[in-house]
Amino acid sequence: MKRITALVLPVFFACLFAKAGNEGDVALWYEKPAAKWETGGLPIGNGRMGAMMLGGVEKDVIQFNEQSLWSGDNNWDGAYETGDHGFGAYRNFGELRLLFDRKLSVHDYRRSLNVATGLYQVSFSGAGGHYRREAFASHPDQVMVFRYVAGKEGKLSGRIGLWSAQGAATQVTGNTLQFAGIMPNQLRYAARVMIRHEGGSIAVTDSQLVFTNCTSLTLYLNARTNYKPDYNAGWRGADPLPVIERELAAAWAKTYAQLRTDHIKDVTALTGAARIDIGATPAALRALPTDMRRDQYAEGSADPDLEELLFRYGRYLLISSSRPGGLPANLQGLWNHSNNPPWASDYHNNINIQMNYWLAETTNLSACHQPLMDYIVAQAEPCRIATRKAFGAHTRGWTARTSQNIFGGNGWEWNIPASAWYAQHVYEHWAFTMDRAFLKSTAYPVLKEICQYWEDRLKPLPDGSLVAPNGWSPEHGPREDGVMHDQQLVWDLFQNYRDAAKALDIDRDYQAKVASLQHRLAPNKIGKWGQLQEWQEDRDDPDDQHRHTSHLFAVYPGRQISLTRTPELARAAIISLRSRSGNYGKNADKPFTAASTVGDSRRSWTWPWRCALWARLGEGEKAGIMIRGLLTYNILPNLFANHPPFQLDGNFGISGAMAEMLLQSHAGEISLLPAIPAAWKASGSFTGLRARGGFTVDCKWHNGKVISYQIRSSRPQKIKLRINGRLKEVMSAKSGR
Repeated sequence: MKRITALVLPVFFACLFAKAGNEGDVALWYEKPAAKWETGGLPIGNGRMGAMMLGGVEKDVIQFNEQSLWSGDNNWDGAYETGDHGFGAYRNFGELRLLFDRKLSVHDYRRSLNVATGLYQVSFSGAGGHYRREAFASHPDQVMVFRYVAGKEGKLSGRIGLWSAQGAATQVTGNTLQFAGIMPNQLRYAARVMIRHEGGSIAVTDSQLVFTNCTSLTLYLNARTNYKPDYNAGWRGADPLPVIERELAAAWAKTYAQLRTDHIKDVTALTGAARIDIGATPAALRALPTDMRRDQYAEGSADPDLEELLFRYGRYLLISSSRPGGLPANLQGLWNHSNNPPWASDYHNNINIQMNYWLAETTNLSACHQPLMDYIVAQAEPCRIATRKAFGAHTRGWTARTSQNIFGGNGWEWNIPASAWYAQHVYEHWAFTMDRAFLKSTAYPVLKEICQYWEDRLKPLPDGSLVAPNGWSPEHGPREDGVMHDQQLVWDLFQNYRDAAKALDIDRDYQAKVASLQHRLAPNKIGKWGQLQEWQEDRDDPDDQHRHTSHLFAVYPGRQISLTRTPELARAAIISLRSRSGNYGKNADKPFTAASTVGDSRRSWTWPWRCALWARLGEGEKAGIMIRGLLTYNILPNLFANHPPFQLDGNFGISGAMAEMLLQSHAGEISLLPAIPAAWKASGSFTGLRARGGFTVDCKWHNGKVISYQIRSSRPQKIKLRINGRLKEVMSAKSGR
């Protein structure tokens, strides 16, 4: 047995993972203010509350959100409606607007977002010297802070306004602006801004604050609703304004330096928990602004540091939009400037919300996964009601429609295996953390109840096998029995239940029943042209390039099909994936490139799923091409993923997919570098990636071969490790924390 020596990095150095001397490796930066919110704004967020920073010089508009500001209401009867009294939508909270009196001839402008520290900064030179601005969204203090500092000889004069996107009137008193209102669905909301200034003066004029000859301004913003994630409480809790007042008072009592330090300590503990190094970009290219680097990359330039930044950005966005105690990240994460956003900026459970969290466990952000667990539990009762209404009064368990809001509302088509896919996340949270208390109190009850739904629902065929009835290979096929997407999800659910029950050593009779049901499930099939079939009938089209790859769930994020355990099915999955990518049938002779994937397959969330699928299938080159495709065709200048329109599942998903290229643990072993492209092979490393079983893994490689690694866990354990083409047994080291 080989014992691995743990490498424990001091927390102090958690944020110092950039290559020395270039902020561009951990920051998005630009030479101009943002021209448009969606394509140029830079996001800050504390999990609950966020803002988009545009960086205007004479007029600075800060658009902000709070994750629970939703129109619509309790819509658990299964109807799909729009408007304030139906399904509703995630809403724009408002804007903070600063208009500066002084006209400046600006030069040396720089606008940046550091995704290691969560600090947004603007600097420029003009009359009066060098001007600086800084902003951050503090999770420890639950406020957003915006600071403006004048040049050495300059002064800040102008007006500050606070605007509600829901029609509430703004009140101004002393150094404070605030508004409060009630939505048509009786959801209460409020926002308050407090301003501290150095030098000069502040006065009230026409619902605005006028500042004159100040050397600095510091603005503290908080916004909340009275939403409560509790069906039995009618989804309503305490009035938001007293909570806002307490949190602002506590933040006001601290110095700016204290707030900033506490924020950085909180954020870097998460951003520094995992990192990757997949190569070095030439210095001249690294020195370019982010939008120019993206353009160069789209033209074919190699820029591994930009790919690393995309990985870090996905983690930053999840940290900023999903923290314990809050709601999960929605289709747009947290950031929305519309009262009628695409797809209501809701929770789509046929791929999107799941993809939002593919990076959570593997990239060491388990705490950020918790809001999804809490959402699943909170939505269960209204989903039970909707399920019984749709499928019979005596139906056990629950499932959901494709679209969900935060009030138990189910909209659009029924996605019947939705709850099984949710259950996978609940199980995976346990599998990575080994949190036995969570397994017993949360994961196991959810898994068992959803198994009971499928126990009652599965339909026997004449040969005795079981199929999921009336399924839909999402957004692709008609409703019919036994679509492979559903079969695979139910298999995965049953396996996850069996593993959970075995770990707890409970319900042995039900374990046996579920094992029997799983054994009887109609299996995956290989079709006439060698493909993994999408339907029970062998009717797949080899020239079909539909964006969904639903019948490949069993490869990723499922675990039913793998290269080592089911090689024939894995080979069939490769053929299916080639077909979907336009590299089969009449296009079989075309080179496999990002450009060859066209039309419907170019979606921001499609590239990450296919990247992860190719990674699971051991195809590193093709996985790398998916990264290039996403950055080339579906990434905006501010690196937001663009479906179109913009939605952030692509950002979250690609970070998870890149982790899968470097480390896998789904097939009963830890596999190092299972799918890296040639461009990454020269030398590289990763630290802090996670494997199932509670393991944290570091690794270094040279010429595509692992040269050192460390595997840590809470106690030493035997592990099957696949490394440099060999499978061996090693012992993990005890974690130092």
